[in-house]
Amino acid sequence: MATRRQRNSKVWEHFKQTQDKSVQCNICKTELSFHGSTSAMHEHLKRKHVLACDNDEEGPSSRAKKVRSSSMDGFVTKLATCTPQQANVLTESILNMLVTDMRPLSMVEDEGFKEMIKQFNPDYHNNYLPGRSHFTALMEKKYHATFEKVKETLRGVNSFLTLTADVWTSRATEAYLGVSCHFLSEDWKMKMFNLSTMPLEERHTGANILTWMEQVLAKFDILPTKIKAVVHDSGSNMVAAMRLLEEKHGWASIRCAGHTLQLVVNTALKETTISRALGAARQLVEHFKRSELASTKLKMKQEQMNVKQNALIQDVSTRWNSTFHMIERLLEQRWPLTATLSDPEVTPRGKHYFDLKPEQWELLEELKQGLAPFETATVYLSAQQYTTISGLPQVVKGLTRAVHQSQFETNSGKSFISSAEKGITQRWGSICTISGDKENPVLLAAALDPRYRKLKFLTPEDGIRLQGSIEVLAVKEAKTTGTQDAKGPMQRAHGSGRKSTLETLLQSDTDSLSENEDGESEEDRKIQVVINEVRLYFGEASLPKNEDPLEWWSANEGRFPTMSKLAKSFLCIPATSTPSERIFSAAGNICSQKRASLSSGHVEMLTFLAMNKTLVQFGII
Repeated sequence: MATRRQRNSKVWEHFKQTQDKSVQCNICKTELSFHGSTSAMHEHLKRKHVLACDNDEEGPSSRAKKVRSSSMDGFVTKLATCTPQQANVLTESILNMLVTDMRPLSMVEDEGFKEMIKQFNPDYHNNYLPGRSHFTALMEKKYHATFEKVKETLRGVNSFLTLTADVWTSRATEAYLGVSCHFLSEDWKMKMFNLSTMPLEERHTGANILTWMEQVLAKFDILPTKIKAVVHDSGSNMVAAMRLLEEKHGWASIRCAGHTLQLVVNTALKETTISRALGAARQLVEHFKRSELASTKLKMKQEQMNVKQNALIQDVSTRWNSTFHMIERLLEQRWPLTATLSDPEVTPRGKHYFDLKPEQWELLEELKQGLAPFETATVYLSAQQYTTISGLPQVVKGLTRAVHQSQFETNSGKSFISSAEKGITQRWGSICTISGDKENPVLLAAALDPRYRKLKFLTPEDGIRLQGSIEVLAVKEAKTTGTQDAKGPMQRAHGSGRKSTLETLLQSDTDSLSENEDGESEEDRKIQVVINEVRLYFGEASLPKNEDPLEWWSANEGRFPTMSKLAKSFLCIPATSTPSERIFSAAGNICSQKRASLSSGHVEMLTFLAMNKTLVQFGII
């Protein structure tokens, strides 16, 4: 029997021979053919396990062997050990993953998670991987650190803040008040923080909501005088609370434009024939969602007809725009759907009730056309990256124009248009109203947006009145902050003589002790500078609609020092309460069925971190 040749190559430290003509990698368990040469094994290490490979060819030099031995030994040591510093980094990374992806903290005790960590780093798994209680303590510590950082950031904001507020109920039937805060940074960027997902244990009355809102502000050391407005839905309790806050603190109450659009559209869709057509559409979608055979046949018809293989969309009652997307997708897939329903394998003879009637398809075409402007408005007004409140008057005017221009053939389509037009008038009829005793923040924001400063959505008379309101606010702002023009205060020598009795009698209340040669007081001069600034602003050409008004203000802040302060206070207001609803979307992920036993305090902490952590992590604040 032939004796086996002695194996001196270091590559055998990473391979073992399993059969006469086969070897197996000890690292990844891959099997390779073996015919007496180690070349294939070396190539495998080079391609798959770089750290385990020494690129130098073996030679007789003992020094080279020593180097190779050190390299291999070092790699084995790296795989086997995990320092406390590395363990801390890995633990922090796992915590960030849990918070960012809103995973349950109990995940760290799941068998699959542990096995994954063991494969990544066996030593960390065996000696350092903490349990759920430790990660809970780390989460609480991170919450307090993030809370203090957000609190510090808000303390440094010099302009007004705006809040959005909404109430939500979790799977565990626990109610929460979501509050988000909005402002413009020094570099004119839109900023948003989640302030609270406060658990509510008492009735959601207007008076209680007022108290809870004040508690949220006190928690972050925010003075009520720093709040410009609150954006909220049309719930009676929320409306009552905002009325009380307006009376107590002077906060402007702004109804969510998204909810208003929802009410307008839902009312218009309640027409009997429209309701029946939408009911039939939902039944059709549900049939294809439930029937595997119908779904498979539809894919075949889509491929045969060269139609996009998009899945049907089921609408949600609380989101009217999901109905628009359902209609849009059905019309896109109309002919593949019709062909599929004509297949006897899918629809037995005499049971073609799933297919829509021709007049229903025609109505859906009209509804798609009628709903499209409302969908565009909803998407535009729900954004957070750019200012939205200033565009609301123009959007309302555009919706009214779109409704007027719609030419529908069916009676139901005409009924939809009539109802939508009526809803816009009823719910937004006062949006362009200018009152002498009460600010209209929507109009003021529009006037401070250089895209709309010509105020074409107003009558000429109302436009002059709104410009006058801006002048009053600008003068008030200048008096508060002591704004001066670029030349600085006028200097003059004061006479040593005292004023005569007649001069004292003729002096007005606004005259200062020092007047210029024309008898104009320093106070009057400052006021005139501000008025000139306002008139210069309104006298310039409008910014194109596709340009960013915040970038314009960033570049022109020096030219309009007083107006820019007003712009920061009003342009930060969101048109919808979508930000607070996004809080509940995050909270809903956190309060999933698997985590329904989470305490309300931990729900608030996890939601706060999930909504704010990215801002803190990347140094945006």
